[in-house]
Amino acid sequence: MDPEATDFFAATFSIEEEDHTLANSLRFFLNKNPHMAFCGYSMPHPSEEIVNVRVQTTGQITATQALKAACEDLQHVCVHMRSTLNAAVAKYQREEQARERRGA
Repeated sequence: MDPEATDFFAATFSIEEEDHTLANSLRFFLNKNPHMAFCGYSMPHPSEEIVNVRVQTTGQITATQALKAACEDLQHVCVHMRSTLNAAVAKYQREEQARERRGA
């Protein structure tokens, strides 16, 4: 975030070593927040691994709070996806072992 920013309800966050994958996911969760006025992101240049995420709220929460909430929401989805995938893999492995025991 720009250290000289005086408007806490609008900010641009630069995230290094990231690309469209994270930026678009954050944009999705930020835009789900009812306190968002605007959210978007840009990549200054394709050869640079940096994304600039612009966050502007309605004034009920700060831009930092909005970004933090979006990161937490994204993390919860990732944890859920991982546990769902792990459960599906474990189920498949159990079924595969049962088929092998039956000789199928």
